[in-house]
Amino acid sequence: MRKILIIVAALIAPTLGWAAGGGATFPNDKIEIDWDDKAAMQRGARTYVNYCMSCHSAEFSRYNRVGADLGIADDLVRDNLIFTTDIHGEKTKVGELMKNTMKTAYAEEAFGVAPPDLSLIARSRGVNWLYNYLRGFYVDESRTGLGVNNGVFANVGMPHVLAELQGLQIPKYRSESDGHGGEHDVIVGFEIIKPGSMSKSEYDNTIHDLVAFLDYVAEPYKQTRRNVGTGVIIFLFGFLILAYMLKKEYWKDVH
Repeated sequence: MRKILIIVAALIAPTLGWAAGGGATFPNDKIEIDWDDKAAMQRGARTYVNYCMSCHSAEFSRYNRVGADLGIADDLVRDNLIFTTDIHGEKTKVGELMKNTMKTAYAEEAFGVAPPDLSLIARSRGVNWLYNYLRGFYVDESRTGLGVNNGVFANVGMPHVLAELQGLQIPKYRSESDGHGGEHDVIVGFEIIKPGSMSKSEYDNTIHDLVAFLDYVAEPYKQTRRNVGTGVIIFLFGFLILAYMLKKEYWKDVH
């Protein structure tokens, strides 16, 4: 029993430390994804192909499947979501996988590491993490080359590709105890020093839509699975009632 308590305490301790501020990140907001809001996912797809796909592919998805699921006709997908070409210079077909044209060797030379495929990022990181991460870039002149850091993913190797939308911001700090008699600075807010083309609320909404699209890409069958699960539960509940009534009918004369 004592060993079990020690193991549980070891698992909980890091979480408590994070809550106390030792590993706190900023921003730290929560969002809800409405899978019935296909318009939001369509806007997210537009943002993704315009700002993210030059580096990050989504190669587990096909353009025409995305279009079918989100209510976008093939001709609109072809004209508005496909900007890549094949090895012969021909425009990528609407039935192709959502790959980019960046070579791995070039990506590693430019960024130090190849940008990951984002097909499953919403499942591996979670929608809240993505939403906060994409809003957490700030100016950090000590980072040679990139010039930015991130309040959610410190020392990340990704540039702030959405800076023209959000603008540039600097962090506001507050000193907090580290739990060991010392203090350290934590980010508690941001201050815009160079406005982007969007207001804060507009940018937040844009990121919400982008994350909604990534959540869809990570598990296209999620809504179907939920609907099937609900139907199965309703069926089992109805069957339980019928089985109970049948049982009472069989046993009513048995004493």
